[in-house]
Amino acid sequence: MSLPRLEFPPFRLPPQAEALRADVRAFLAETLPGIATRDRFPSWTTPSPAFSKALGARGWIGMTWPRKYGGSERSFLDRYVVTEELLGASAPAGSHWLADRQSGPLLLRFGSEEQRTAILPRVVRGECFFSIGMSEPDSGSDLASVRTRAEPVPGGFRVNGTKIWTSGAHRSHYCVALVRTSGQHGDRHKGLSQLLIDLETPGISLRPIINLVGRHDWNEVTFHDCFVPESCLIGNEGDGWLQVTSELAFERSGPERFLQNLHVLRELVRVLGRQTSKRAASLLGRLIARLWSLRQMSLSVAGILEAGQSPAIEGALVKDLGTIFQQDLPEVARVLAESDATSEEDLADFLDIAQMSTLMSPTYTIQGGTTQVLRGIVARGLGLR
Repeated sequence: MSLPRLEFPPFRLPPQAEALRADVRAFLAETLPGIATRDRFPSWTTPSPAFSKALGARGWIGMTWPRKYGGSERSFLDRYVVTEELLGASAPAGSHWLADRQSGPLLLRFGSEEQRTAILPRVVRGECFFSIGMSEPDSGSDLASVRTRAEPVPGGFRVNGTKIWTSGAHRSHYCVALVRTSGQHGDRHKGLSQLLIDLETPGISLRPIINLVGRHDWNEVTFHDCFVPESCLIGNEGDGWLQVTSELAFERSGPERFLQNLHVLRELVRVLGRQTSKRAASLLGRLIARLWSLRQMSLSVAGILEAGQSPAIEGALVKDLGTIFQQDLPEVARVLAESDATSEEDLADFLDIAQMSTLMSPTYTIQGGTTQVLRGIVARGLGLR
């Protein structure tokens, strides 16, 4: 019996996608200096409603979506270029990111026409933001161990339970929550559904979770006898596991999985200057080679997706290797800068950046699925377990 093959066919962005790059760079050069954020170390996770609205005005949110919902019906590859440029410039795209990357596509595929018509045009305009209610307390990476229950009642559901590590819930309009609508906790994948929950609904409370760098990015979201109308059910009752695993596929292979720390590499090149030692040049070259390899793998996955195929194994591998790279980068860069920086002032500024990235790096392990889960997906996909 032949085993499945792991393939990353070479892929190049078409000329029309590359032509878009210059427009995005010009927009960012003009727009970013006028966008104020409270984050000293901006990245794609930094929220800025003003920036999201400006990006929406250019038609660069929901780019691949149908025009009837405000989208531009552009290719997935055009979207890849815009995403890459936003990450390269550390643009503060955190407000709309989840809605654009996964919640909107989820509604396009499984949502009702009422949901799509009411919400997607607002997302495209950069005026509607989403959070994801998957993880729960004491569950670790076991997504199927859902305890939050949505009891069917006349006209809808009564929701009770808690979600944790809910990114951006305190600044979002909606939460897509994975809940158990039937069966018992031990049923695993059966009886799970997804609900589109307005975070202004009575019975919802948010508790901030402050991370290692003192930022309020995550939340614990508790539902206490929260009534959610039946119209907020996404797809069919009981299809939640199928839907949520489809949604996770949007998270795993994009350039954010290896470009989140690009500013560290950019600053490292600056502080090393043009006259670097052979050792520094060699180590810097290895970092850039790893980055380029990850980009080529990610581009290959983008090409597979554009062709209408489902590269689940390849996407999981890109995310796993991207996590390793992003966690290695700050420490390797710090060692290089301390030995080869051209000035003490440059070094001090760089070490602040590297320290922030080091403190944030543990979070990369769980974003889009933990490292162990992703390696299990790869092993099963290749017939190794």
